[in-house]
Amino acid sequence: MSSLRPDPTSRIHPEPDVVEIDHFDRLPDSLLLLVFNRIGDVKALGRCCVVSRRFHFLVPQVENVVVRVDCVISDDDSSSSAASSDKSRGPFSYLFRVVFGGIVKPLQALGQLLGPRRASVSSGSSSSSSSLAVGSEDVEGQQGGVTHHSPTQVLKNFNEIRFLRIELPSGELGIDDGVLLKWRADFGSTLDNCVILGASSVIHPRKSLNSQDGNSDALCVNYGGDDNGSIPDSFYTNGGLKLRVVWTISSLIAASARHYLLQPIISEHRTLDNLVLTDADGQGVLYMDRDQLEELRVKPLSASSASKRTLVPALSMRLWYAPYIELPDGVVLKGATLVAIRPSEPSPMGKKEMSDLSWVSTAFEEPYGTAVRMLVKRRTYCLEMNSF
Repeated sequence: MSSLRPDPTSRIHPEPDVVEIDHFDRLPDSLLLLVFNRIGDVKALGRCCVVSRRFHFLVPQVENVVVRVDCVISDDDSSSSAASSDKSRGPFSYLFRVVFGGIVKPLQALGQLLGPRRASVSSGSSSSSSSLAVGSEDVEGQQGGVTHHSPTQVLKNFNEIRFLRIELPSGELGIDDGVLLKWRADFGSTLDNCVILGASSVIHPRKSLNSQDGNSDALCVNYGGDDNGSIPDSFYTNGGLKLRVVWTISSLIAASARHYLLQPIISEHRTLDNLVLTDADGQGVLYMDRDQLEELRVKPLSASSASKRTLVPALSMRLWYAPYIELPDGVVLKGATLVAIRPSEPSPMGKKEMSDLSWVSTAFEEPYGTAVRMLVKRRTYCLEMNSF
């Protein structure tokens, strides 16, 4: 009977009859790259790099990359109370402080992707410049190691980027609750065009119907009538025009500051076909296609090193205004304003003339695209602005 007992060692250390095959290793590199391109996010790709040598070799070949910036750091540190007081004074003074000195959120496992260059951000720097920062936890076992890198450093080991999206933690422009302000700017070596959509207030149908003040009927009275597409005289006397000028200049400054920050990335990644720099709030979008990227590489950049932004040339602007517009979903934009901006000098790239408004109508996604198309049907007002 003892001969029939199973060997205990065979239960603890069984010998497999067939050698197991890791079928994941049989996947071709092209399929893995397709998966990595669908991932896109540089945080997740950094984690993938530490999985295996094969992943570490393939990740730098990814063509579609998304970098979500954790904070914008100003070397000229200031307290949050000072930033709050700047915001209360308006977007001009608040512009360069709105996300500076924000709380750093660590990224995971970027060390293997970043390579040996690791530059910590010091709050005691004597420089007065500002920079984007991406944080990563130390993967080499050092305690309390949160290292910060610029997007340029994070992207330095990617060799085949074609589509790059960089997302800031928030928009630069401080606006009051209920105010709508969105912009899109296209750049080459300088500004090609900019579209700004604003409204002094946005009224949603549910809020207006459920408002406790019971003034929903009064709203209908105020919205009645046809203004024939002209700007009312009150627009010039109650601060409406001044507010729109602030919106326009602030948006242009924000766009040119973003453009200035992109120079190192554009020069180092010549495979780029499309670059978008946006923010989590969806306030502003800077866009560059392949022709615009190449224009910037071959044409000297006109920039202001003191203000850390690209200089904007003399501009021609077209403005549309409506006291209110109601969108198909019932949302009402009060004081709706659309501004389309192009350089005054003819473009050397042979781009469309200002009279062609197709680039204006497609600047924003819905429902704001509908608002733009409604506004361009109204009377147009032309303005000029000097370079700044």
